[in-house]
Amino acid sequence: MPKSETFASRNTIILNKDILGTALLDYQHGNYNEDIITYSSLEEEDVLPLPYMFRSFKEMPKIEQKALNLCKGKVLDVGCGAGSHSLHLQEKKLNVIGLDASEGAIKVCASRGLKNTVHTDLLSYQGHKFDTILILMNGVGIAGTLKGLSPFFHKLTTLLDDGGQILLDSSDIIYMFENDEDGGYWIPDTTDYYGEVNFIMRYKKEKSEPFPWLYVDYNTLQRAANFNNLHCELVMEGEHYDYLARLTPMQ
Repeated sequence: MPKSETFASRNTIILNKDILGTALLDYQHGNYNEDIITYSSLEEEDVLPLPYMFRSFKEMPKIEQKALNLCKGKVLDVGCGAGSHSLHLQEKKLNVIGLDASEGAIKVCASRGLKNTVHTDLLSYQGHKFDTILILMNGVGIAGTLKGLSPFFHKLTTLLDDGGQILLDSSDIIYMFENDEDGGYWIPDTTDYYGEVNFIMRYKKEKSEPFPWLYVDYNTLQRAANFNNLHCELVMEGEHYDYLARLTPMQ
């Protein structure tokens, strides 16, 4: 896929069959008999278990629990999926809007009781400003590539109210590459950055087109955020190269 692809066109590619939404709707309607399979450019096949998308707060990783506890004011949950994060915030009486480019996901959120939803991609959203923008489950991947981080951050800052914050998590996937003889890692030269991964999703008989997804280590995220006039704070590190970061506009 060309490096010029933006996080907006990434949404178009992944949603040409709305595989995620179809699977979530099946689960919500009691038609669960298989999970989503993902294939990556790292030559790995993985499973996205549908029940995981419907998890309760107690079942969430500690990083997600921490992020939800840090939410304040009016919240935009970007890439809300089945709505588990938004529903928890709604139960806490926060004013939360769940946003997703998947029509099926938004239908599931509404069916589960989420009061405020928006069916659109992030770039196209023209709503109110927020005190917290929540982007979990490696939602920074929407940017697609390192070059996509600047327009991604720019869009987010236009949606932040004064004193607002962006809470996002990601992972440093360097551990997935083989060690070389010098103790470093052998990384193919097919990408500009080792965290730029292409994915294909399959559910039942449907497959998506390949789409780019970004995993970004904290130091790289911090540099990109600073370049885009955002302070970047490491809030919490997980158990396996993952972390939670808090971004706020520079004054």
